[in-house]
Order: sequence, then C-alpha cells, then structure tokens
Amino acid sequence: MASLLKAVEAASGAVGLFFRLQTSAPKVKALSTSQSSHQVAGPVWNLGRLNHVAIAVPDLEKAKAFYEKVLGAQVSEVVPVPEHGVSVVFVNLGNTKMELLHPLGNDSPIAGFLQRNKAGGMHHVCIEVDDINAAVMDLKEKIRILSEDPKIGAHGKPVIFLHPKDCGGVLVELEQA
Repeated sequence: MASLLKAVEAASGAVGLFFRLQTSAPKVKALSTSQSSHQVAGPVWNLGRLNHVAIAVPDLEKAKAFYEKVLGAQVSEVVPVPEHGVSVVFVNLGNTKMELLHPLGNDSPIAGFLQRNKAGGMHHVCIEVDDINAAVMDLKEKIRILSEDPKIGAHGKPVIFLHPKDCGGVLVELEQA
C-alpha cells in the first residue's frame, strides 16, 4: 500500500509539473504563408513567399520531359527571355514553381554557370517582395546588388538579384509580388 501511495504522489507531482510547464510556456504564433514573414526597418518593404527555385540545365528538352513525363508535373512550353539571356520552362508544383534555365546565346550567365557545372544544378532562389523599389533602396546600403535597377523578369514583373557572397553563397532573386 505504501508503494501505491508513493506512485500516486509521484504521478500527481508529475501532473503538477506538466501543468506548470504547460501554463508557463511562452505562446508561439505560427507564421501564415499568406502574410509577410519579415518586415524591414527603413523604407518599409516586406519579404513574401518563395516564388521559385531556378535550376540550370544543359538540355532543356530532356529536363522538361523528365518533370513532365517521369514526375507528372505540369510544365510550360519553352519561353525565351532574351533580356536575361535564357530560355525558361516553368514547372508548376502547386505551392511554388521551378524554373528550368538554359542559355540563350553564348554570353548568357547560364552558359558560364554550365561551364563550371556540366550537369547543371540549382542556380538561384526567388522570393517575392511587396515593394521592389523600396527593397532595392534599403538593400543597396547593406549588401551588393547585381544591377542598379530592377529589370523585367521571366514572369513579366520587376526583379533584382542579390550577390551570393552576401547571401550565404546563394544567388537570391527578389521579385515584385
């Protein structure tokens, strides 16, 4: 009987401890994917959702066929984007997209990337912002931006690229939402 009493006391102590931990634990608010998750001081702009991951590929038709026929993804036709020196295929993934990039001409930045990475690979990530001009004004004081002004990207919206040496080794594209 004494051992049963000790077990009950231990259990009630554990319940009491659990209750105290539960009530004293700080509340964590989950971030919503429909709202911006980062607000920057200075010129106000907000970082939004992941728009796409861009993959440089040495054979655009082969890569397109893989995502469409093997994985069953919805893919676009090849879209030339001469302003950026690339041909693009968009792969719709539901919650985001992938861009398959292939050089459009020998002076394309993707041609240089593929010379260093023969099999291709991840080229950049694109994150939406609610005010690309405010983001540029703010960020050019803090890090290197690869062009002075935003250019129109493959989605028909203004974009800017941030230097990978200032972004943990990742080329980051910001796109107007």
